[in-house]
Amino acid sequence: MGKDTGFLEFEREDRGYADPAERVAHYKEFVVPLPEDKLRNQAARCMNCGIPYCHTGCPVNNLIPDWNHLVYEADWKRALDTLHSTNNFPEFTGRVCPAPCEAACTLNIVDSPVTIKSIECAIVDRGWQEGWIKPHVPEKPTGKSVAVIGSGPAGLACAQQLARAGHAVTVFEKADRIGGLLRYGIPDFKMEKHLINRRAVQMEAEGVQFRTNSEVGVEVSFSALKENFDAIVLAGGAEEARQLDIPGAELPGVRLAMEFLTQQNKRNAGDDEVRAAPRGSLTATGKHVIVIGGGDTGSDCVGTSNRQGAASVTQLEIMPKPPVKEDKALTWPDWPLKLRTSSSHQEGAERDWAVLAKRVVAENGEVAGLECVRVEWRDGRMHEIAGSEFTLRADLILLAMGFTGPKRRGLLDRAGVELDARGNVAADTQSYATSEPNVFACGDMRRGQSLVVWAIREGRQAARAVDEALMGASELPR
Repeated sequence: MGKDTGFLEFEREDRGYADPAERVAHYKEFVVPLPEDKLRNQAARCMNCGIPYCHTGCPVNNLIPDWNHLVYEADWKRALDTLHSTNNFPEFTGRVCPAPCEAACTLNIVDSPVTIKSIECAIVDRGWQEGWIKPHVPEKPTGKSVAVIGSGPAGLACAQQLARAGHAVTVFEKADRIGGLLRYGIPDFKMEKHLINRRAVQMEAEGVQFRTNSEVGVEVSFSALKENFDAIVLAGGAEEARQLDIPGAELPGVRLAMEFLTQQNKRNAGDDEVRAAPRGSLTATGKHVIVIGGGDTGSDCVGTSNRQGAASVTQLEIMPKPPVKEDKALTWPDWPLKLRTSSSHQEGAERDWAVLAKRVVAENGEVAGLECVRVEWRDGRMHEIAGSEFTLRADLILLAMGFTGPKRRGLLDRAGVELDARGNVAADTQSYATSEPNVFACGDMRRGQSLVVWAIREGRQAARAVDEALMGASELPR
């Protein structure tokens, strides 16, 4: 460890935010990075535990104490190399990962974990600034070709690893730009899209070919891919959104969160209104907005609505309000259930828990309100509370209730792979092989809705499995 007494000498200090009144006026990132001296002090707080519990929280197995020590020593280049040894895209996770590593940090027992996420982000941002991040071109090609379907974090990680192993990799993406939900799900104010673009440039220099506007199973024949590629990796995500099955949900003012978020990201990218809104322009400007769903996607809808100038924003969650502080004796080092307030919530929103939507109120064919009832949970089951009905004013209702799995029409219908009981593509985490020969699956398409960091892990592990299947052995890391 860099400084034996660092965790005693330095208090936890994390990145700050620009003032809410300032940041809601734009869609740029608003995190204020720590200066180098403070970053080194924060890295010095790492205790280099005999058992590094932060590793148990990190799906990509980041060598956290190692690069914390290197940052403390101001050896940023080696810190970057160590970080990249387990994570292809730390600038993504350093911005949007919820940091389960910090929840597992030994210092979190006293609510003062090392600022692991901020240090990770600072390392990779420094690497780009210094010009240290360059393409890793393989020494010689293997003569094998792989088609990766989907350019989200799982597909990108898988494609980059396979290209570095010497395979000819083509990534097929149905959208007009690569990135999956990184591009069209996460708002720009959380992660600007030039971060994806520069990784794409690096990957193209490494030999990866990107084919956008190419939906496999629709524009591109799956059978043709099987004929022309030695292996196929299904990394298309879990995009089947959970629907709201109540009277009035068919009204035009009830829309999916992803449709809402995608439109704004397209506007930010410079797309015209017609291209950005095939079902018509969708904005929260001047509207009373209700967001159903209390997770990250719902929070993103809150932040976007505020930037669009909503008259009011209310976020509803069907589950009970979590405790403000978890019981560490029961939860640590696991990810705890506790109340989390995002930067978007700080910008302005009403939040309510244990609320069930019952009916969308309509006036002249438009959304005018939402009838709700309060619920309580007993024995793992939901019970409506008699006499607790109430109605909220609404002009726009955004559904952010999560995803039920991958979409079957198109790709999966054509691929013919077996699905598991939850409707995901059936494949284990060792071979990542599906029921079809030479067809593999990883990321949310295999495991269901999850985190960016899990997608990167599965993409990397699937790449090793594919390389091993094609070559008989693999030197790629898991």
